[in-house]
Amino acid sequence: MTHTSESTYKNIQGAISKAGQDLGFSAATIADMTEPYNVINQTVSVDGVGNVDMYRVQYNNALGPYKGGIRFHPAVDLDEVKTLAITMMLKCSLVGIPMGGAKGGATIDPRDLSDAQIEAVARAWARTMAPYIGVDKDIPAPDVNTNGQTMSYMLDEFEKTVGRSEPGVITGKPIALGGSQGREQATSQGGVYVLEHLLTHLPDRAGDKRVIVQGFGNVGSFAALILAERGFTIVGVSDSKGGVYDPRGLDVVAIAKEKNSNRTSLQDLFASDDEVQKVTNEELLVLDCDILIPAALEGQITVENAADIKAGLILELANNPTSSEADLILKERDVIVVPDFLANAGGVTVSYLEWVQNRQQYYWTAEEVDHKLKPIMTTASEAVYQTSINSSLTLREAGFRLAVQRIGEAVALRGRV
Repeated sequence: MTHTSESTYKNIQGAISKAGQDLGFSAATIADMTEPYNVINQTVSVDGVGNVDMYRVQYNNALGPYKGGIRFHPAVDLDEVKTLAITMMLKCSLVGIPMGGAKGGATIDPRDLSDAQIEAVARAWARTMAPYIGVDKDIPAPDVNTNGQTMSYMLDEFEKTVGRSEPGVITGKPIALGGSQGREQATSQGGVYVLEHLLTHLPDRAGDKRVIVQGFGNVGSFAALILAERGFTIVGVSDSKGGVYDPRGLDVVAIAKEKNSNRTSLQDLFASDDEVQKVTNEELLVLDCDILIPAALEGQITVENAADIKAGLILELANNPTSSEADLILKERDVIVVPDFLANAGGVTVSYLEWVQNRQQYYWTAEEVDHKLKPIMTTASEAVYQTSINSSLTLREAGFRLAVQRIGEAVALRGRV
């Protein structure tokens, strides 16, 4: 158990309880929202790999079937999966998707495994979880270190196990297996829609539109590319090996192209360029910019660095990148934080749209998907902004209040408590 996951989980439970009390929900309804409905935790023997711990946590299906990703990572444990599942519950509720929250994982380091071993783990996970997932029950998706290929193996294994075709059981699939157009960049695109909408209310926070993106994986790289296209200047980016910073701006199109073709680290790309600063991931967070986008892992903005952040606005594209102590410091410093369960909800929104397409076996163009994504993200952003203004709350507190209101109402209407 990592201390970060455990404390983040307790803080989210506390924030839900507070929002529930402020909204006048009963103690029983609040308890129903703060505890998982199901926890599946099994150690599974995988041929050629050995014993692997596998998880699925399901959080509150009052609004609809459970939904959430699967990560393959050595740090995956029950507290982390519970934290991500409760966040998914809030995310779906906040943007008005008729789904509950879930998360899954396997405790492996994919870097130590061959493609065949990763496939064996994926298939074992799908077999193990087959009784608990389904198109009307729980719909997994990719997360850290899993992708369309992983989902393809899982879909195949699930369908073999249950003996029927069920494309909607898993989202984030390749197009050939019923995936959705626009899914790959959906998290980033949704985050950009949220940012642009909030900047209409907060134009002073745009400054000179200088952006730092911590994490240049799928989400971070797409965010940098989309923002650069829309007139923002990307002054800093990083990967797991470290970051690069140039106040004049970086050519992220060239960087993405080079990184995708050569798989080289960002710092190696600029090894011979003395004008580009080479920094650690930690140093990058506190360099000069107008908008900071943590798009890597949890727990990046902490009590140690929150006072040194120069950005006036933080867009959380990673899950839970800011500790609750750091949040308080940022609030005191009037740094606006766009919370993860709003900022990165574009991914689950397009996953939901994929599920809808699978249900009807009728597929939309990229333009049609985007046309559906944008109003979902801007409507949620507007609601969060207005709630924050009308009730003197931070955007995070406003987001909790709106998300909890929907779930609590559904729980109460069902008479579950």
